Amino acid sequence: MEKLKVGIVGCGGIANGKHLPAMKRNGNFEFIAFCDLIEERAQKAKEEYGTEASNVYTDYKEMLEKEKDIVAVYVLTPNREHSFISIDALNAGKHVMCEKPMAKTYAEAKQMVEAAKKNNKILNIGYQNRYRPDSTYVKAACENGELGDIYYGKAHAVRRRAVPTWGVFLNEEEQGGGPLIDIGTHALDLTLWMMNNYEPESVLGSVYHKLGDQKNTGNAWGDWDPDKFTVEDSAFGFIKMKNGATINLEASWALNTLDVDEAKTSLCGTKAGIDMKDGVRVNCVKHGRQVVEKPDLNAGGVAFFDGVEEQDSDIEQRTFYNAVMNGGEQVVKPEQALVVTQILEAIYKSAATGKEVRFDEEFKD
Repeated sequence: MEKLKVGIVGCGGIANGKHLPAMKRNGNFEFIAFCDLIEERAQKAKEEYGTEASNVYTDYKEMLEKEKDIVAVYVLTPNREHSFISIDALNAGKHVMCEKPMAKTYAEAKQMVEAAKKNNKILNIGYQNRYRPDSTYVKAACENGELGDIYYGKAHAVRRRAVPTWGVFLNEEEQGGGPLIDIGTHALDLTLWMMNNYEPESVLGSVYHKLGDQKNTGNAWGDWDPDKFTVEDSAFGFIKMKNGATINLEASWALNTLDVDEAKTSLCGTKAGIDMKDGVRVNCVKHGRQVVEKPDLNAGGVAFFDGVEEQDSDIEQRTFYNAVMNGGEQVVKPEQALVVTQILEAIYKSAATGKEVRFDEEFKD
């Protein structure tokens, strides 16, 4: 297969933890250039994933100007930089894979969508949880009408004590927020996608800074520095959709709870309900009895053969490759990711003002 020539902007945690290993396993990507503000990081990524011919940059604009062979740019930077790097890459005639969230604000994200349309280029956002086996099963059940009219959803992104203490995760200026914009974005994306509902009417939000100043925290990745914890530790949103459906979004890095779930959704419809609480559980009524069904999502079909499931990041890279090189379908549409960013911004705004945010008033085009 012809290789997709790519340039990588941002060679930190998400690049090395998700994208680059999956692209290497795929084998159909050619790394033309690596760019990072810290040259040593770009050089290290080149040595591990590139070739002798791969070039290293500290300025993405220089990379875009010099590397004419690049077909697609991966934007794997802190959230603050997503929009302008993506827009510059799109305007340079490149397809873009941008890590989630799409941008810090709706206005920035909207400009990204407009740039993609203007240049007739693919803009993909890194919501890889859509490709998980449980996600694809739930999506199929929703599309087949097995739940009926889905009028209530819960978007789960709750950690008990798992605050990321590295990089710029705790920096509001760089990231735009904490767990809401970091992991809440995945749960909300899944919920909207399952419901196939992208028309929000209003939002009420609460954002808390309750635990960030504590010490001896019991955090999974070691104690955080209270002086650097400038984002929320938990956030909650009540979202009303134009068709009358409602969604509860819960997101936390630190919350005194045992009810922990991340990148999951629960849905309630007129025919049945479904959730991701234990694999997948379908609740319905059959023959006058309440029933709970649990589909087997394991890859293995028989006792002597265990199939190997692709990781969600592997499917994400294959899907992006096929979209760019073969005209394949995009699973994550930028217009969908735009609504996720819009709702997240509305939750933050509602929490700051103490008032309901109505979309037809707040986000006038």
